[in-house]
Amino acid sequence: MLALIMAGGEGSRLGMGEKPLVTICGRPMLSYVIDAFSTAGHEVIVVASHRTPFTKNWCRAQGLTIYDAKGLGYVEDINAAVADLEEEGRPLFTCVSDLPCLAAEIIADIEAAWRRSGLPACSTWVPRDLCLEHGCRTQYTEIISGVPACPAGVNILTASREAGTPEEEVQVLLHDRRLAFNINTREELAVVQRYLCGDRQK
Repeated sequence: MLALIMAGGEGSRLGMGEKPLVTICGRPMLSYVIDAFSTAGHEVIVVASHRTPFTKNWCRAQGLTIYDAKGLGYVEDINAAVADLEEEGRPLFTCVSDLPCLAAEIIADIEAAWRRSGLPACSTWVPRDLCLEHGCRTQYTEIISGVPACPAGVNILTASREAGTPEEEVQVLLHDRRLAFNINTREELAVVQRYLCGDRQK
C-alpha cells in the first residue's frame, strides 16, 4: 500500500527550522517514519512543499520519491497528491512526519484492524492519559471506545474522486505509548530524545 508522509509544514511551534529534519539520536525524525513504513512493506512518498526545501533536498539525496505540494494545508495537500498520483479508489496510508517512535508492528496492527472492519477509512487514536503521562500534546480529544483519546496522526483512506467526501471509518484505539510521542514543541522533543536516545541524547 502507498504511504504518504506529510512533510510540507513549517513546524513554527517547534521553532527549529524544518521540523522533518530536526534530529533525534543523530537522525532526522522524518527518517524514523519512513523506515517504519518501509519495514512494514509499504511504498513511501514524501509530500513536501515550498515551505520545506531542505527536506526535499534531503529526500532527493536519499533516493526517496517526493510529491511537491503547494503547502495549502494538510488535507489539501493530501487531496492534491492523491489526484495527481492517480490514486483515486485505492487505499493508502497518510502519516505525519513527526512521529519518530512509530514502528512497523504498529503499522501492521493498524492495517489489520482496518481490513477487519471492511470500511474504506481508518483513523488511529492513543489514550489521552498516555499523552499526559509522557508530557506530549493533548490539543484535541474524542471519546473512542469509551476512552478520551488523541489522534495519533496515522490514517488510512480510500481516495474518492470527489475531494473532501467523508468516508465511513473505523476508529482504532491503540494503547501504545509510542504513538503518544508526537512532536510539536521543544519540551516534547526533549521527552522523545530521552526515550529514544537515553544517555546518547547529547
